[in-house]
Amino acid sequence: MRKIVLMMSVSLDGYFERPDRRIDWHLVDEELHQYMNDVLRRMSGFLGGRVTHELMAAYWPTADADPANAGPVAEFAGIWRSMPKIVFSRTLEHADWNTEIRREVVPAEIEQLKAQPGGDLALGGADLAATFLEHDLVDEYHILVHPVLIGRGKPLFPAAEADRPLRLMETRTFGNGVVLLHYGRPAVS
Repeated sequence: MRKIVLMMSVSLDGYFERPDRRIDWHLVDEELHQYMNDVLRRMSGFLGGRVTHELMAAYWPTADADPANAGPVAEFAGIWRSMPKIVFSRTLEHADWNTEIRREVVPAEIEQLKAQPGGDLALGGADLAATFLEHDLVDEYHILVHPVLIGRGKPLFPAAEADRPLRLMETRTFGNGVVLLHYGRPAVS
């Protein structure tokens, strides 16, 4: 069965973005970008919210046309264009680039999506992630902790009603100081 994998960057103090939605504190260098490409290339699709989709669609379709974007940036442009995408939005009327629009997160539909053959599904966007977390639909977490305190902003994880124990699957420290924390659901015995 495929998994829903949340792959997000967060500041050390737990924020996904500044109050003005800026993410200029992200330390994405060539090593980190190549890691993300290597993980995302194996996925079967991207799941995102409208804001995330619109930001991605404004840049990635032609990012590799700019000679300044060689290496992992150009490589990701190809990954993004070819990857099937589902954007969850109540307002978006049209989306290009191999994108399906869904209006709501329906847990039974997500379970059906997970039961289809293929690789895992990458979940992006804090608001959509909160909805998936509320319905206990996230199977793995690739949290990239950046060595910066931004003081305030939008937290990656909303308040939860109950504990969700996780199993550490991998850690990795990148040369720029970013640390990967890869967690999954506890092993079933």
